[in-house]
Amino acid sequence: MSYPFFDRSQHNWLWLAAVCALPCAASPGFAATVVTLPRVDISTAQEDASIADSLLSGSVVDKSSARMSRLSSPDASSLFRNQPGFSSYGGGRLANLPVLNGMADDRVATVVDGMRINPACPNHMNPALSYIDPDSVETATAVAGLTSVSNGGDSLGGTIDVERADPRFARHGKILFTGRARGTYRSNGGGYSAAGSMTVANDTFSLRYNASYDQSEDYSGGGGIGKVGSTEYLRYTHDVTFGVHKKNHLLVLTFGQQDAPREGFANQHMDMTNNRSTYVNGKYVGDFDWGTLEARGHWQRVTHAMNMLDDKGGHTATKGMPMNDDQRSAGYSIKATIPLGRQHLLRLGSSFDHEGLKDWWPPLTGAGMMGPNTYNNINNGHRDRLGHFAEWEAQWTPRVSTLLGLRNDLVMMNTGDVAPYNMMNAANVNAANTFNATKHGRSDINFDVTALTRWKTTDSLTIEAGYARKSRAPNLYERYSWGQSQMASTMIGWFGDGNGYVGNTNLKSEVGNTASITFDWHDPTQAQRWGLKVQPYYTYVHNYINVRRLSSFTSQVSLLQFVNHNAQMYGINTSGHYTVWNTSRYGKGELTGVLNWVRGQDKVSHTGLYQQMPLNGTLGLNETVGPWTGRVEMNFVKAKDTVDWIRNEPRTPGYALLNLNGSYNWKMMTLTAGIDNVLNQPYYMPLGGILTHDLGNAGTGSRMPMPGMGRSFNVSLAATF
Repeated sequence: MSYPFFDRSQHNWLWLAAVCALPCAASPGFAATVVTLPRVDISTAQEDASIADSLLSGSVVDKSSARMSRLSSPDASSLFRNQPGFSSYGGGRLANLPVLNGMADDRVATVVDGMRINPACPNHMNPALSYIDPDSVETATAVAGLTSVSNGGDSLGGTIDVERADPRFARHGKILFTGRARGTYRSNGGGYSAAGSMTVANDTFSLRYNASYDQSEDYSGGGGIGKVGSTEYLRYTHDVTFGVHKKNHLLVLTFGQQDAPREGFANQHMDMTNNRSTYVNGKYVGDFDWGTLEARGHWQRVTHAMNMLDDKGGHTATKGMPMNDDQRSAGYSIKATIPLGRQHLLRLGSSFDHEGLKDWWPPLTGAGMMGPNTYNNINNGHRDRLGHFAEWEAQWTPRVSTLLGLRNDLVMMNTGDVAPYNMMNAANVNAANTFNATKHGRSDINFDVTALTRWKTTDSLTIEAGYARKSRAPNLYERYSWGQSQMASTMIGWFGDGNGYVGNTNLKSEVGNTASITFDWHDPTQAQRWGLKVQPYYTYVHNYINVRRLSSFTSQVSLLQFVNHNAQMYGINTSGHYTVWNTSRYGKGELTGVLNWVRGQDKVSHTGLYQQMPLNGTLGLNETVGPWTGRVEMNFVKAKDTVDWIRNEPRTPGYALLNLNGSYNWKMMTLTAGIDNVLNQPYYMPLGGILTHDLGNAGTGSRMPMPGMGRSFNVSLAATF
């Protein structure tokens, strides 16, 4: 099957060349004066780091993996692609939604520079990780399953935390001028990216500018599938960071703006035709006699527009269907870390997050049912969350430590009255009248608990076991989406399944109870020659927000309403590494592996939970010889047979992909090259949803799953100065 390819105007390659040429215009001599301010060490004088900051269920993306991920994709979520318990889904190539242990999107606390960012879109086309380009990410951490209450509430599946680098400063009496630049080309889709950063600083003040540019046309599927329509993208990102460092105190302010003029979504009825984010983010970290104080604050405005790009087709006579969102968010977080002697640590914290959202669909002149009035979907809605926590960490013996945390979150939501396009569509008129006749205000009082024990049984085995009670309140669309016609309801939903969704003001908060144990076998010496980590887990969720079928528009498209059910998820994550050789002549060779399995079940409808990744794993061989680093990896995914029949979720066959990449460093330059899907295997993404245009106008199409990307030759040149 082939898909139309539309030639977009090519953007200025001179900008890319200029960024790559930056190092040639600067003197490398300044680099010797750099001082990188270390993060404040809040651990006590223990053998190991703080439990909350080093959970065995967590994984930190290393620099080598990050470099290879940046080569393949401009999406920050790709940084986690080979981490235990992680998967992702979405039709947009800049905006995949994260999944941890089978829990997706809002059920994962996604934090960017300390900010919890809610998607400002009924299709979740602009999730938190889409607002930071991978080149700006300094640290990327994923914690699947048990998470500490200090890492945030209002989530069930875990926490993803990405941070930009702290400002850099010069030695006393010196001036620092340093920077980096990178250009990348990807053959599949003709995509290219450019990113650069410059810093000017003395020993007290630091000023940094970051910029990035990403563009691609539609990609081609593997095995001759052809062009996959609505997979193009274009994005610009700029930010300025100002830092002040004085003794044990650090103040950081970041001002940024991102524009995404277009991004196709093959598994949605709509595409993103503009997304602009403007934000201010501040952080203060101070070390005092009594402990450490960290305070953050942020403000962001997002203006978002959706319509149909040319290759969607189907509504050219009416110029598509414009949909607009205006979101404003603001918040703060304060965390104090107080050592109570050498063996105890107390953390206290408070946070507040405000989300204000207006979602309206302008009328179209001469478009029949899409006028003459504005369709008000979310009319000045807001979601405010106030949270407090206390966390106690204790080191009872050199081998036994515990973590106990309590958290409370108060979530307050409301919205105004709504209105349809006109009075001719009986389904929407009745739905609007019913919605307006009810009180919209809702408050959820949620409590979280985390109790965890770490036991170093031997020098080569550490066991970490615990229990967590986590809660999540519904989002604005789950509660307040109201339209029930096919046209209106199919515009709602971030699942890529082509169905229509309607909200439910009576939804309760989800409450997940998770029990997990992690076995960490490792080399008892400092060589770290081998390691194996195994984590089985079980989660039972009360009031899990799933769906029930209200009616069927066609044989392929249903009207679904969000409802509370009980559900369970269980699985096992496994990761390991083994040093095969380590010699001065042949360098170091290391085998790495990840294996994940999860199963989710709705206990009321007795279906599989939607978008659960089948058994999957990655086996890789890394080699490092002097300035050369190479990797060969195989990704294995079993056939997806357990599906959600209520959503008509398609089954997908199993597949295996071969990927190659390597990098070479010399002086200030790094050349990275790779081949994704070397054998050009055809495959379908198990969590990718369906090609919505394949449904056909009458809804009698085949619900074809999203094809994966075919072979791509990628190359990147990076420089520092």
